[in-house]
Formats: sequence, C-alpha cells, structure tokens
Amino acid sequence: MKKEEIKQEVFDLYDAYTHNKIDRRTFVEKLSAYAVGGITVASLMSAMMPNYVDTQTISPNDERIDSDYIMYNSPKGGGEIKALLSVPKGSGKKPGIVVVHENRGLNPYIENTGRQAAVDGFISIAPDALTPLGGYPGNDDEGREMQRKRDRYEMLEDFMAAFEYLKNHPDCNGKVGVVGFCFGGWISNMMAVRLPDLGASVPYYGGQPTAEEAAQIKAPLRLQYAGLDTRVNEGWPAYEEALKANGIDYEAYFYPDTNHGFHNNTTPRYDEEAAKLSWERSINFFKEKLS
Repeated sequence: MKKEEIKQEVFDLYDAYTHNKIDRRTFVEKLSAYAVGGITVASLMSAMMPNYVDTQTISPNDERIDSDYIMYNSPKGGGEIKALLSVPKGSGKKPGIVVVHENRGLNPYIENTGRQAAVDGFISIAPDALTPLGGYPGNDDEGREMQRKRDRYEMLEDFMAAFEYLKNHPDCNGKVGVVGFCFGGWISNMMAVRLPDLGASVPYYGGQPTAEEAAQIKAPLRLQYAGLDTRVNEGWPAYEEALKANGIDYEAYFYPDTNHGFHNNTTPRYDEEAAKLSWERSINFFKEKLS
C-alpha cells in the first residue's frame, strides 16, 4: 500500500496506539472505518507496522566503523545496561552522541541511527532501557508494554549514565551531545535540564520540560518537530516562552505536512525529505558544538 493511500486519520490512530492512548483491540476496531474498496484492515495494519528487514542503511559490519554491544553501569537507574557502541575508524579523539530510543527499547531503527552517527564522525552509544526487563524483545508491541513497566525518571538516569560513560571513553574528546526520538526526545530535553555539561541536545518530537525545569538548561538546543504532530506541538509555545525568558540558546524547526516519527524510515510516517534535512541539521549542529 502506498503512503498516499493512507488517510491522515489512520496516522493519527496509529500515533494514539503507539503512545498507549488506545489498546490494540480498539486500534483494529477503529481501523475498520477506513477499510473501504480494496483496502482491508489487515492491509492497513500491515502497512502501518515497522519494516525492519528492508530499511537498514548502515550494516553492523560497515567497514567505516566498529560497532558492538557493551554493558555499562547505571547506579541510580537500572543497574547494568546494554548498549550499542559505535566508533568511527581512524586515529584521534572524537566527540560523542547518546542516541535515545522511542518508547519501545533498542530496536533496529535506533541501532541503525547509532551506526549512522558513527559514520558521520561521532562515537555513539545507543542504550536499551529495557535491559533490566530482559532487553528489547524483538518486536515493538511487546517492547512498548515492557517499557511501560519502568519509571521514566529511572530510565533518564540510565541515559545520563551513558553520557558519563561516553564522556570518559578513551576515544572521546570529552564533549558529548544527545539526540532522541519520541520518548527519546523527552529524554533529550531532560538531559539538557539535568546535565550542565551536556554539549548539545537535539530532541525529535519530544515532550517538553516544565518552565521551572527549562530555566536550568545550559546546553544549546536544536529542536525538531513534525508539522502534523498536534499532540506534542501543543506544548511548544510554553516551552519556547521559557527558553526565551531564560536566554537559552535554541533553534526550532517544524517540518510541514509531516507526522510524528517522520525520521523513522521503517513505517509510512517516514518523510524522506524531512528526515534527511533534519539529520543534516542535527549533524552540523553537533559538529559546531562538540568539536
């Protein structure tokens, strides 16, 4: 099924489903209203679900990087946490990027993004906040259910511990930023609140901190938002007001006619033009702030 054949209401339903606003049964029932003509509920479900088989862009064995799983300690969070560490080949210390997953654990899309960051010249660490529960289970539906069992502030500790791990890595220049998507966007905002030495933060369509929290931000921000993402975007005016009031260094980009998740190339929410432009802006920002 082509993306153009999917109504915006179906994208909105999928967003509600993936953010636990409705359960799977309700999602399927509501989809039936859009199963008309030759379009079936099954075909709509199939079209909306992530395709991890055909969307990998950077191989785990890419000759430009060394990429493998490591364990690091998160004493205030979940203890020993699994992560994908990807290091560019070549001499010299490199800046670092923490890559933060969505609300479903370290899935293949986030691993691919971590490897892409390494190809772009950064040491990246992509933690799996589901490690204390056994790790990403191999599918997003179960991953979302597992992640709901963890406290989000405890998971925030896990990603802040990853920042410390990367900052002290022998191949890192000591300057570390963060990029995160969806839940990871909230984590990216909150790491800027909680870590005064964070080098840069790039939240993609992430929930915003409170005005009191925003006042604590020291890191420069480059915020990426989807134009059609009313759920997340409704928090932006208050956040921007707080950033301006406290003199925070920030830039915000809204990508017209894109849905929440537009960077994720595994579902029809993906928008190639916006994804490539936003990632180019993200990498240029990290090069400017972390070099």
